[in-house]
Amino acid sequence: MSVTETPDVSGKTALITGASGGIGGETARRLAKAGAKVAVHYNSNADSATKLVEEVTAAGGTAIAVGGNVTDEAACKAIVETTVSEFGGLDILVNNAGISSFIPFGEMTAEAIDKEFSVNVKSVILMTQAAAPHLENGGRVVNVSSNLIHAPIPGMTAYCAAKSAVACLTLGFAKELGEKGISVNAVSPGATHTPMTAWLPDDMVKSISDATPLSRLSMPDDIADVIVFLASPASRWVNGRSVVVDGGLV
Repeated sequence: MSVTETPDVSGKTALITGASGGIGGETARRLAKAGAKVAVHYNSNADSATKLVEEVTAAGGTAIAVGGNVTDEAACKAIVETTVSEFGGLDILVNNAGISSFIPFGEMTAEAIDKEFSVNVKSVILMTQAAAPHLENGGRVVNVSSNLIHAPIPGMTAYCAAKSAVACLTLGFAKELGEKGISVNAVSPGATHTPMTAWLPDDMVKSISDATPLSRLSMPDDIADVIVFLASPASRWVNGRSVVVDGGLV
């Protein structure tokens, strides 16, 4: 396969959480291009999810929008069941939903910590548990962690800890689901141009770009291409890994 060839996931069904924009949205586009039927999950941004579904459909793909709170157990089950009911099964789960908060030490309130871990960690557990009974041999779970688990920065320690938990869940779930032939991996992106990082000041963006050997921030497609690889049969012998995708920053 050439480096420009899209991995083939024809006939597969993929559910991507937090897919109304950013990395999740680009992942949905690329999985659809690679032949998958995609369920575009959203929490509150129904309009963006609907527009993405229309875009995928116009390009010849198959997609639906599915709403729900991925920190709620019943909602997670409903999201999965809607996808399975619509498409007849589930082969790929991408746990992309997350938040990124700047909380300086000394200002980390219990409420802020609970939210950070609920969205970034609990959702991965609940969605994976809801999806696992429907995944069969060859199924894929791809989680989104962060390169900051290797280099925490002041003000984002809670976020880094939450994403470290995602890396741990990835390894643990790989062992627990491996007997079913399901692989579980993660991508650990660097700072990426998405709405979630729009708050980064210009001087921080320049600093990160200057420190990256490839001299720029990540773009959503940089990350989505690796997710699609991990979701495809081409990654059949990759399991329990957190792949850093940050242009060589850490």
